[in-house]
Amino acid sequence: MEFLYEYGLFLAKTVTFVLAVIALIAVAAASAIKQKHKKGELEITDLSEHFEEVEQEVIHALLNKEELKEKEKQDKKAEKQKAKDAKKALADGENLPSKPHLFVVEFTGSIDAKEVSSLREEISAILSVAKEEDEVFVRLESGGGLVHGYGLASSQLDRIKQHNIPLTIAVDKVAASGGYMMACVADKIISAPFAILGSIGVIAQVPNFNRLLKKHDVDFEQFTAGEFKRTVTMFGENTEKGREKFIEELEETHVLFKDFVSNHRPSLDISSVATGEHWFGTKAHELGLVDEISTSDDYLQSKNKSHKIVAIKYEVKKGLAEKFSKAASMSIDACLGKLFQKNKVLPG
Repeated sequence: MEFLYEYGLFLAKTVTFVLAVIALIAVAAASAIKQKHKKGELEITDLSEHFEEVEQEVIHALLNKEELKEKEKQDKKAEKQKAKDAKKALADGENLPSKPHLFVVEFTGSIDAKEVSSLREEISAILSVAKEEDEVFVRLESGGGLVHGYGLASSQLDRIKQHNIPLTIAVDKVAASGGYMMACVADKIISAPFAILGSIGVIAQVPNFNRLLKKHDVDFEQFTAGEFKRTVTMFGENTEKGREKFIEELEETHVLFKDFVSNHRPSLDISSVATGEHWFGTKAHELGLVDEISTSDDYLQSKNKSHKIVAIKYEVKKGLAEKFSKAASMSIDACLGKLFQKNKVLPG
């Protein structure tokens, strides 16, 4: 009887565990399906208010009791005068003066520029309310990637220019290749001294396993209609004609890239900067790739008194499946980190 009791208890625990796992998988799967159809949300942050709160917090920390009391007295007096002036203006039928807006957008691009879907929504939201006296400020970070992805991202930024709204782009770390394709659309590009810019060129790398397949007596067959449907291949034997055509296509893409940069920054000596090289911010400034050496933080602080600064971010909330995946990834990274530390192994 004792054996049957222990066995029954073990079986109950096992069944409970299995059912719990199945339930979690079902919830994660349902969440993943729902996530595909879920729309994102706009997050709007008043950065001017944030800057003001930080400033006041620092001031209060620095002043003694007497100085703080005097400051509060002066602040109340200023607020009363401001309210009095506003009331008088309304009585006289005057419009109250308002600051122009500075809309802040952040773009950190991946190789396929998938972030352009959020950029599209952010720009559409801004253009629905922005006026010509406003400004759009983009913090850009990207080492480039697929031509069509970054071409679309650049076109999204160009929508701002088409509405006659000033566009400033800040590069704190890197805007190379496709990243610079985006940056050059701006009316003004600012760069941190050691940010990396340029790389106006095109690259393609294709491994070929044909000799390996032949060595192991593996045949590879490829069927196409059209002489240049496939110029080079990973598994077949590439021809000189195919290679020449592939290089020709790269050159055509490079010409389009150079023309695009020249159209947006006509003062550039495109032949000297479109070599595929990249430069640090100070040298890029000398070459005319950027207009000003500064960080994005300095620029925003310089605009805080004259503009109402608002950050716009479009984000799709992560589903349960993504959260589980991220948690698992972080757990694995933590375990590997402990293992490396324990065994004094440093990843290369």
